[in-house]
Amino acid sequence: MTKNIHYIDAMSNNAAEQFKEIFLDSIKYKLDRRSRLIFLCIGTDRATGDSLGPITGHKLISSVNIKDVSVFGTLEKPVHAKNINQTLDFIQAAYEKPFIAAIDACLGKPESVGFITIGDGPVNPGAGLSKSLPTVGHLSITGIVNVATGMDFTVLQNTRLHVVMRMAEVIHDGLYLGLEYFYKTSGGINQNIV
Repeated sequence: MTKNIHYIDAMSNNAAEQFKEIFLDSIKYKLDRRSRLIFLCIGTDRATGDSLGPITGHKLISSVNIKDVSVFGTLEKPVHAKNINQTLDFIQAAYEKPFIAAIDACLGKPESVGFITIGDGPVNPGAGLSKSLPTVGHLSITGIVNVATGMDFTVLQNTRLHVVMRMAEVIHDGLYLGLEYFYKTSGGINQNIV
C-alpha cells in the first residue's frame, strides 16, 4: 500500500522543483551503495492516457547517464500488461538490490486531474481497467491523467495529449534535477546506511 502521498499540480510554474524536493526526500535514506535505482515506466503508447510512463521513460533514457540508474519502459520498448512480469523477473535476476521507482498513469476525481503523486510503496498497474497485475515499486509516481468513470478504457483513449506531455515533462525534469543533485552531493550513496 502506498503511504506518504504528495500531490503536485503539474500545471504550476514550480512543479518540477516541487517534484525534485519530494523525490529527494523520498530516496535519501533508502538508497545505499548496493542499490540500483530503477525507473520502471509502465504503460503503452497505444492509448494517449496510458502513455505517461513510456513518454517519461523515453525522456529519461535520453538524458540520464548515471551508472547506478536504469530505465525500463520507453516508447520504443514499453512495459505493459503483457510483459511486466517478464520485465520484473529480469530486474530481480540482473540487479542485486534494485530500488524500483514505478511511474504510471492513473484515473481519478475531476478535481485531481493534472496532478502528479509521489508516495512510498508500490503502484497497482492496470487497476483502472480491472487487470490483475503485480503491484510494483518501492516508490510510486503517478499522473492523474483523466477522470475515472465506468468506461475507463474509452477515457484513456480520449485523454488530452497536452496533459500527459506536461506531466511527463515535470516528472522528467524533477527526476533529472533530483538525480543531478543527489549524485553530486552524496556521490549517490547515503552515508547513513551500511
